[in-house]
Amino acid sequence: MDIVGTYLLYLLISTGVTVLVGTGLARSGRAFLLDVFGGNEALARAVSRLLVLGFYLLSLGFVTLTMRTGGDIGSARAGLQLLSVKIGEVLLVLGVLPLVALTALTRTRRRAQARARQMQQMEQMDRVQHADEPERLYSDVRG
Repeated sequence: MDIVGTYLLYLLISTGVTVLVGTGLARSGRAFLLDVFGGNEALARAVSRLLVLGFYLLSLGFVTLTMRTGGDIGSARAGLQLLSVKIGEVLLVLGVLPLVALTALTRTRRRAQARARQMQQMEQMDRVQHADEPERLYSDVRG
């Protein structure tokens, strides 16, 4: 197995796995994004596209940067060993990228939920404070 064949096989496998993972993430992440963005489908769709695009760019950028190797491949065994290491690196990166994105989205979701709870508490406090106003106004009129 020569170096060019190893590179081509690496690119083929890495690109294929990247596309499969990206497609799965896009499909599986829609429901989560809808929840994060309060049911705003247009926003969830737009963010999903941006996340998938970023995933592809980071993944394929990593694939191309790590493609190069030092030295020649002397045998088919050495070629397969090199290929397995390179594919393993790609799989690790493909596993980490979605987790990073999920962590960021989970934090965003928690902040949005905390803001919503805070707004509800403020509205309740406002209602309680103003609940006795009509009675106070009526008592002022009665004298």
